[in-house]
Amino acid sequence: MTKRIDEFAFRPLRTRSMAALLLAMFAIALGYGFLLPILPSTIARIVDSSDTAVLSRHTGVLTGIYTLALFLFAPLWGRLADKYGRRPMIVAGLAGFASTLALFAMAETLPTLYLGRFLNGAFASAIAPAAYAVGDRAPTKEWRAHRFALLNIAGASGFLVGPMMGGFIVSGVRIALPGLGEAAVSRSPFFATSAFAVVVAFLILSFVPGKVARGSVRRQDARGMGGRAALPRLLAVSFVTALAVGAFEVGLSLRGIQSLGMSTYRLGLMFTECSFVMLVAQSVVFSPLVRPEATRWLLTPALAILAAGVAAVPFALSEISMTVVVAVIAASAGVLSPVVTYWISMSAGERQGVELGWQTASASLGQAAGSAAGGVLFNLTLVPNASFTLTAVAVLGGLVASVGIPRLLVSNDQQSSVSSTAVPSTTKSASGDRS
Repeated sequence: MTKRIDEFAFRPLRTRSMAALLLAMFAIALGYGFLLPILPSTIARIVDSSDTAVLSRHTGVLTGIYTLALFLFAPLWGRLADKYGRRPMIVAGLAGFASTLALFAMAETLPTLYLGRFLNGAFASAIAPAAYAVGDRAPTKEWRAHRFALLNIAGASGFLVGPMMGGFIVSGVRIALPGLGEAAVSRSPFFATSAFAVVVAFLILSFVPGKVARGSVRRQDARGMGGRAALPRLLAVSFVTALAVGAFEVGLSLRGIQSLGMSTYRLGLMFTECSFVMLVAQSVVFSPLVRPEATRWLLTPALAILAAGVAAVPFALSEISMTVVVAVIAASAGVLSPVVTYWISMSAGERQGVELGWQTASASLGQAAGSAAGGVLFNLTLVPNASFTLTAVAVLGGLVASVGIPRLLVSNDQQSSVSSTAVPSTTKSASGDRS
């Protein structure tokens, strides 16, 4: 019996289980991404106003309140996932995400709009800490890195498809149901995404194991002093990266419409480009071309590029130059996010859910602050281009914090390499289970 339990602990996730987790990450990113281009028009319908200052403020705060909820609830979900298993937390998160997305779609007042968005983020925060905690079944560093890459790609794919999906669904509903009212047509993307999340919840319930694997992470990824010391800095890098992305997303929406005169369609293409570049960057960073232990050296250069890209946004005066800036920001953020997540997991030991919950929380707080700042500071004249200038300064602060991270992680990486040679043969034999 002991041998059977040990073999179970070291057995990697089956292909169908991993596929269900990828769909969960995709569903949450899809539910966030499709709303970005249409959020200003949704707010304009609710408040019955075209005042740019009012729309800017509510766009920033509504985007920020979603990520604020992620910050508040992700550590709790991660702790519960460590205690009760990944499956029930993901199922509960998807079910709540689906129902609150429908609530947001039916909102007719600002308080209901804010409540729906906050609850939507609260349930969405259950997904990432539990999904990334597949690290508790990692037989090798390479296995962990490649699965993390797949999870990041799934999330990036959701952001990629999301901005386009809303328009496609609305057009399809208009053609299929020409007699349907405009209000019902505008809500169709919300209900379609909600239904998809429910389907994914049933797949998680059917295919993802309910138990938490114990032992593999403890033996392979000893949490050395270097890893513990690096954690606060890694969380800081996660915070400023998300801060920059949040401010940029809101700033792109507002600048594209108010300064560059972009249509909703063109703005959606910009978000699609951003997601596509992130997807490519995340695919490359943990591909066989890059050794997982070498990724820690990418943090500081990527932060420098991110700061330069954000600072350059106000100087992009055409759609072509804006396209270049979007690519620079997306590529650097696409490298930073998976690398930080990977090294936090490597340093977490058996506290995968807890530590990854804190990573989700730090990123969410950063995105909440960035989104709110992107809207509130957009029209501020006291500091030139305040929303982008101040964000770039914050990223430079993260760059300073990142300088010593690679050397702090050396001891953790060396302990992992040594302990991986001591993993029992049951680990290696189990790694061949891909059914």
